[in-house]
Amino acid sequence: MSLASVLDRLLRRARLDHDMDEEMRSHMAERAADLQRAGLQPDEAQRRARVEFGGVENYKEQCREARPFHFLHGFLDDLRFGWRMLCRAPGVSLLALLCLTIGIGANAAVWSWIEGILLRPFPAVAHQERMMAVSGTYRGAAGAAGDSIDVSWPDFRDLRKSCTLFDAFIADKIMGTTLGIGDRAQRATGSIVSANYFDALGVRPILGRGFQPDEEVGRNAHPVTVISYRLWQERFHGDPAIIGKTQRLNGLPHTIVGVAPPGFNGTFVGWAMQFWVPVSMQEAFDATGYQLEDRNSRWIEGFVMLKPGVTPQQAQSQISAAAARLEAAYPATNRGRGIKLFPLWQTPFNDAGTLLPTLGIALAVVVFVLLIACANVSHLLLSRGVARRHEMTVRLAVGAKRGRLLRQLLTEALVLSTLAVAAGLLFGYWCRNLLVLLLPSRGGRAMNLPGELDWRVLTLSAVLCLLATALFGVVPAIQASRVDLAGAIKAESASVVGGRRRGLTRWSLVLVQVALSFALLVGAALLLLSLRNMQNMSPGFSTRQVLVTWLDLKSAGYDQQRVNDFEDQLLDRLQTVPGVVSASFAEFAPFAYVTNATAPVAIEGFDNAAGELPTLNYNQVGPGYFATMGIPLLSGREFTKADNEAGPPVAIVNQSMAAQYWRGRDPVGSRFQFNGRWLRVVGVAKDSKYSSLNEPPTPFFYVPLRQNTGGTILNIRTSLPPQSIALTLAREVHALDENITPGEVITMGEQVARTMAPQHVALMLLTVFSILALLLAAVGMYGVMSYTVSQSRRELGLRMALGAGPRDLLRLVLSHGLALTAAGVALGAALTLGSSRLLGYLLYQVSPRDPLAFLSALTIMTVAALAACFVPAVRAARTDPVRALRS
Repeated sequence: MSLASVLDRLLRRARLDHDMDEEMRSHMAERAADLQRAGLQPDEAQRRARVEFGGVENYKEQCREARPFHFLHGFLDDLRFGWRMLCRAPGVSLLALLCLTIGIGANAAVWSWIEGILLRPFPAVAHQERMMAVSGTYRGAAGAAGDSIDVSWPDFRDLRKSCTLFDAFIADKIMGTTLGIGDRAQRATGSIVSANYFDALGVRPILGRGFQPDEEVGRNAHPVTVISYRLWQERFHGDPAIIGKTQRLNGLPHTIVGVAPPGFNGTFVGWAMQFWVPVSMQEAFDATGYQLEDRNSRWIEGFVMLKPGVTPQQAQSQISAAAARLEAAYPATNRGRGIKLFPLWQTPFNDAGTLLPTLGIALAVVVFVLLIACANVSHLLLSRGVARRHEMTVRLAVGAKRGRLLRQLLTEALVLSTLAVAAGLLFGYWCRNLLVLLLPSRGGRAMNLPGELDWRVLTLSAVLCLLATALFGVVPAIQASRVDLAGAIKAESASVVGGRRRGLTRWSLVLVQVALSFALLVGAALLLLSLRNMQNMSPGFSTRQVLVTWLDLKSAGYDQQRVNDFEDQLLDRLQTVPGVVSASFAEFAPFAYVTNATAPVAIEGFDNAAGELPTLNYNQVGPGYFATMGIPLLSGREFTKADNEAGPPVAIVNQSMAAQYWRGRDPVGSRFQFNGRWLRVVGVAKDSKYSSLNEPPTPFFYVPLRQNTGGTILNIRTSLPPQSIALTLAREVHALDENITPGEVITMGEQVARTMAPQHVALMLLTVFSILALLLAAVGMYGVMSYTVSQSRRELGLRMALGAGPRDLLRLVLSHGLALTAAGVALGAALTLGSSRLLGYLLYQVSPRDPLAFLSALTIMTVAALAACFVPAVRAARTDPVRALRS
């Protein structure tokens, strides 16, 4: 708005005040006349009339308040004026809008991830705020408690009967299977669930029904299934008459009784289930055999739905008491066993708990970015306020109040932040599924981790709008409205060295930007060092030449003899494939979802002072397993085909178990008891990692497959690319049985890398946002130094007139920028050390105070600061002293 427009509005306001003065005098004269007719003297009537009207100013205020929607009209005027002022400076406005859009949009995207993954992870499920995950606990001989243990079906059923504070107990177990498609078969992912699964979750199938109570009773008695909406569309082309048709699952025909609604993917975060079957079909989908009535077989992963008004503490107290009663009633199987409830965002048996540290870091990072963006915009508005100083001076000179100017400037900031929120929501909507692209696929399918831009995210964005307005708008508005009329006509010159009070605000904003940018850079450097250590760490087995896949034969109806025959024939066929060095079966694979089984053991000759048998982890492996996996044997021999049902029970222990229970002696030839049998140790294997790279050495032992229940994992050592082996393997398996399909074929390196996915995601987010924050900080420093140099032309000219050379001025500006950077780095280092616990969970063999990370961040920050200060420094060095002093 031009100065003429401002003066025109002020004249119109003056005419309005004049009209109100005349109207007030007329009404006051009429009131005095009425009082005289009532018997008062003229002087007394005039005095009483003036008292009643309260003077000119009060009357004016009454007239203004009487105008309908006066405040709304004033606010709309401020909005229109603010929009015009933003349009008058499009460069500054667009740069500020871009900074805020990135800051607010990044926060909206991360909050959509938190909403869709942690807080409300199950679309179409009602009352998720009352859902909690159920997990078992174990109190070992040393008194240490272990969480995240599955629950047996008999225990789960007894808990459901005895606990009264819950609306429902919901059983859920993820599993893979073979899905029959005509004369072909493919792998599919589904869940074994309790009969109340859909009803308890409030999910209504769009076709058919859910499961009935009697369908969770019996042994393979109810081959029925509810299929997902996506499977219905892809496999059956949306056939409306699908109910009643059959679908082969693991070679067994299942009657389709329902179709889940679109958007419902089950209750396992990160996976999209393709079908659901009742728990009565457990044996048909579990390679370990029938476990439905075995109280010692813990395989249930479930949830509870609290009754309205029940607190998590009350629920935990009741379910713990019920677990204690089960422990007393069944000491043989439940000794030391307990139950623990987790909120959904801490669910231990899916990807929510795995991604929790990563999402926490992402949230902290985007908050830092928003603060940096607000500091940058605040500096832009401060610079803009200098250009508008003459406008503010004229306004104050003609009678405008400082509060009125402050309101106008804050309204302009609100317009800017509102536009940024709108653009930020579009940015967040575009990024809501970005997390899926950063994580590795599972089973050949991309992970299902959708972000949710619901009303909660919209509310948060509105709060961010107001918060951002306060962060970047208040200080510039106060500075711009604080005009000294007497000194406004004087030339105000800044100083490169000392600065003035107005310059302190700008220095403080840049200091905050540098500190936050440095903290993000240190975090990225720490994660990079951690990932380097993890990649260089050997897990104790080969990762490049070894492939892993799985075959679920027992679930396809094979008995143990047929399983043995199939595995022998497949191994013989693979030995003839060019490039295949060796192959072997096992029950579990390292770094998989389930990596081992546990069992109590009794070591012959070992004095157990605790009085309870130690519970150790073990795996069942076939002949050639150690050679295939590349695990060295320190002594003894590997399993052979002679270690079968007819041979003596044997075992191989790892070096940690040998060191702990045989204390320096070679355990080969010694015995220990396992599952009621005495096993003789025939070998000692080198320690390896089983679940994660940062796990400590753990006692572990191996038993032969043929002397136990058998396995489903196939390991292949090869020199060929994995894709060619995958095609060959599928062909050989189909040649033996066309209804059997192997699972995803990946290298052990890929298997290990999947456990590092949270670190990879956190590193990517930190790297991207730290670079962005560094650019914003560099832009802010450039703006401050450029503004200071432009405002210090007289000082610079005077220095050159007194003998300073271009190099002196160049050194002066650069040294001041580096001093500001040093102060920001010191503040950022303190911030990083104070928040080091955020990264602690994701770091591997790296201290949060690692000097290399701090030195790397310091180097990058110094280079960026020098680059930002270089152009203003060169401009200062080229100052013409004559022209500078004349201006």
